[in-house]
Amino acid sequence: MTRYVAILIFSFLTSCANYGQLTYITKLPKKLDENSGMAIGKDSTIWFVNDGGNEDKIYQINTKGKILKELEVKNAKNKDWEDMAQDKNGNVYIADTGNNANKRKDLVIYKIPDPGKEKGDKIEAEQIEFNFPDQKKFPPKKSKLIYDTEAIFYAKDSLYLITKNRSQPFNGKALIYRIPAKKGNYKANYLGEFIPCTDTSSCKITAADISPDGKTIALLGYGKLWLFTNFDLSNFFEGDLKTIDLGISTQLESISFLNNKTLLFSDEQLNKTGRNLYSLRF
Repeated sequence: MTRYVAILIFSFLTSCANYGQLTYITKLPKKLDENSGMAIGKDSTIWFVNDGGNEDKIYQINTKGKILKELEVKNAKNKDWEDMAQDKNGNVYIADTGNNANKRKDLVIYKIPDPGKEKGDKIEAEQIEFNFPDQKKFPPKKSKLIYDTEAIFYAKDSLYLITKNRSQPFNGKALIYRIPAKKGNYKANYLGEFIPCTDTSSCKITAADISPDGKTIALLGYGKLWLFTNFDLSNFFEGDLKTIDLGISTQLESISFLNNKTLLFSDEQLNKTGRNLYSLRF
C-alpha cells in the first residue's frame, strides 16, 4: 500500500457526476479561492498556494477540505505565485513566475524545507532567481507574449519551466526551460518548444508535474491534459504524447501526482464554479 491510499479510497468513493472525466473529492476552503499550485505532503495532506495579491502563505489541507495549518513564507513576496514542485527530500518550490504582461524582470522560485516538519507558523525560503535570456523587450510585442510561466516540475536537481502562451494572435507555442534547483541567479537554459494545440481557451499550460517514478510528465490546460512518456528529460516534449480531453472547462490551475497512475487537480473559484479538488486515474 502506498502512503496515498487514504486519498485514493476517498476519491473513488465520491461521485464524479458533472465533472467530465474527473472525480470530485472535496470543496476547497474559501481562503483558497485563487489557488494556483499544490504539492502533496508525505502524510497525504496537500499544500496549496494562492496566486498574486494574496498572502505570503502556504496552506495545508486534508481530503475533506479542512485547513490544518498555515505557514507564512519568510524572505518571500507573493507577486504572482503560480505552480509548486517538490523534490524527494520534501523540499517545496514555489514559482513566483506569473507574468501576464511579460513585463517582469524579478522572476524567482522560492525553495522551502519540508513544510510538514515545521513546528511553528513561519518558514524560511531561499531564492532561486532567473531570467529568460532570449526575452529582449519588457513587454515584447503582442505576438511575442510567450514568457508568462505557470508550470514547473522538479527532476534530477533541476527545475523545468513551461511557459503559458498569451500571444495575439494565439499560436499555442509553449517554451521549455531548465534551471538548477538551488539558491542562485541563473539564465534559464532553453530546451525547446512544442505546440499542445491552438485553441486559445484550452491550450494554455497552467501547471505541470512528474510522476514519482520519473516516467510520466503531466501538463495541464483549461480542460486538457498532456501526458509524456518514453522521453529524455532534456527534450521530453519529443517523447510519446497522449492528449486527454478532461470534459470540463473550469479554471484548472494545479496538478500533482498522487502516485504513478493517479493525478490530483484543483481549480480556482470562477463565479459559482470551481474551488474543487479532483482526481483522475489514467
